Amino acid sequence: MAQKFDHNQIIQIMTSVNPMLSPLPIQAIKVACSNCNLREFCMPVGLNDHDMKRLDDLVATRRKIKRGTALFRNGDRFNALYAIRTGFFKICVATEDGRDQVTGFQMAGEIIGLDGIVSDQHTCDAVAIEDAEVCVMPFDKIESISREVTALQTHVHKIMSREIVREHGVMLLLGSMRAEERLAAFLLNLMQRLHARGFSQSELVLRMTREEIGSYLGLKLETVSRTFSKFVDDGIVEVKQRHVRILDAEALKLIVNPQTCAPH
Repeated sequence: MAQKFDHNQIIQIMTSVNPMLSPLPIQAIKVACSNCNLREFCMPVGLNDHDMKRLDDLVATRRKIKRGTALFRNGDRFNALYAIRTGFFKICVATEDGRDQVTGFQMAGEIIGLDGIVSDQHTCDAVAIEDAEVCVMPFDKIESISREVTALQTHVHKIMSREIVREHGVMLLLGSMRAEERLAAFLLNLMQRLHARGFSQSELVLRMTREEIGSYLGLKLETVSRTFSKFVDDGIVEVKQRHVRILDAEALKLIVNPQTCAPH
């Protein structure tokens, strides 16, 4: 019998991106982490003024990435981590038969590029699925400042650990969950992450296509569409193209973690 997880566990696990393209434009402006309204998501909290000023030296540039453009690709040299300021990215790896497998979706306030630390080159593609902007954090600067601001080093380690837990958790869950459970968990996770950033708790616009959702959840496009239709028929969600309104969040949670307690 498949192991069941409560919706909080699901959300925690899933939470933890063409040589012919033109060069990425870089906006060389001074960026101050201390003035950024997303700093609580991608930087350590509770720092004193001195440590915060040191972090302001960490990010020197922002980079704009057009929709459909890769921030980095598998095999590119690793030299920086990227804090997403605006937009969404999909993280992909190539399968043996040449298909792109989506392994995650990253949004504003999240860090991408960790995959490159182990071998000094990236092992996946990070592709913008809408126009985006990232803060470039050179890794040599991260290592240098971490020697003075130990909270930064701890924070990077936590981000790396969270990513490991997320990847292992997704593999476990996708091996034991039905299509309805996978899509329900995905919507709950996405809604929670967006709500933490000040967006609606019941409405969202899917930046990713249904095909990309299917790739991430290990489902065929037809299965994703059919499951969305079932949720609509059951009065759980309302769908208009990419706009999704959650009508019954409790029903989604029950799909992920059905009540199993029988009356005594």
